[in-house]
Amino acid sequence: MSKTSIEWTGLTWNPTTGCNKVSAGCKFCYAAIMSKRLQAMGQLKYVDGFEVKVHPEELYRPYTWKKPQVVFVNSMSDLFHDNVPFSFIAEVFRVMGENPRHIFQVLTKRSERLKELNEKLEWAPNIWMGVSVENEAVLSRVSDLAETGAAIKFLSCEPLIGPLPNLDLKEIGWVIAGGESARKPRPMYASWVRELRDKCAENDVPFFFKQWGGTNKKKAGRLLDGVIHNDMPDLKAHPVEIKNTVF
Repeated sequence: MSKTSIEWTGLTWNPTTGCNKVSAGCKFCYAAIMSKRLQAMGQLKYVDGFEVKVHPEELYRPYTWKKPQVVFVNSMSDLFHDNVPFSFIAEVFRVMGENPRHIFQVLTKRSERLKELNEKLEWAPNIWMGVSVENEAVLSRVSDLAETGAAIKFLSCEPLIGPLPNLDLKEIGWVIAGGESARKPRPMYASWVRELRDKCAENDVPFFFKQWGGTNKKKAGRLLDGVIHNDMPDLKAHPVEIKNTVF
């Protein structure tokens, strides 16, 4: 595990690494770029670059965290990639379920496989399941997610590269939005973000605005109409700490 600068989580844990691009949101994949750096640094996990690998030795790690944590699972991969055996996915779910003091946030772009495996998985209450939704072309991911047994279902609308006027939040418990960070990022318009914010408010869904993105995301900041949106699902049952803020 490692601490992370990702605003909506506390730690990252990568029992699998590697992936490949499947939709428009993958164009400037952070993980693919980072894997090259890690490979050059001699990191054993990335000796084969961004090729999909499973790391059974990582399965023990959540048992060693003494304080409750919010954990982004597979920041450098996609747990539901076709090259990750179901047996290993089931092991990751077992480990998450056996560590109820932590919250595990799993995010995938491969919602078809998620839906296919849903009934075979053990959905503990501390497993939050999300899908990436960068534009209307991938709204089917939301429908697939809605059919899962996850207690908290969330959307990562980052990079948001198109409006989402037809987004259905009926079964969704959290929405994250953010712009693209790259040398030549695709634009994200404020009207798209406001539409998401307002739709979340209408449906009583927590809204988290991560960043405007751009070539200098720190300079662009996180303010939306003068407000920082840090809303998350109710964490009272899990007194965890994220970015020095206790929820």
